[in-house]
Amino acid sequence: MQSTRDAAQAATLDQVFHALSDGTRRAMLRELAAGERKVGELAAPFSMSLAAASKHVRVLERAGLLQREVRGRVHICRLQPARLKTAGQWLRFYEQFWTERLDALEAALQAEASPQPDTDGPAESPDDTAAKQPPGKKNRGHRH
Repeated sequence: MQSTRDAAQAATLDQVFHALSDGTRRAMLRELAAGERKVGELAAPFSMSLAAASKHVRVLERAGLLQREVRGRVHICRLQPARLKTAGQWLRFYEQFWTERLDALEAALQAEASPQPDTDGPAESPDDTAAKQPPGKKNRGHRH
């Protein structure tokens, strides 16, 4: 059973990953990493209206990824990296899982790609191969 704190953290992560799921919003965050921007400046690279850009900004703001300050008619946005750090910590928990599996895959592929050692003995004939089959297995003449 989830505690209230765990449920709140899960909801926060849901909002962050939802906000990050859109390429336009990720590009806006990248812009904000260089410094504060007006909403119009965030919209400019996408040839979108201010209303459309504002919708993206609101999603990022609800996720806690940016802070918006209103100065008269101008809305200034500033990156808030703390939630990105939280998302990064959540992802790092699984990094070890994937690293171990990717390391195992790499080892298996390297073993498969390395040349098999030659034996000094004579090559086996099909009759020798059939004799080495486990009981109940029939040699159908296939070579593996």
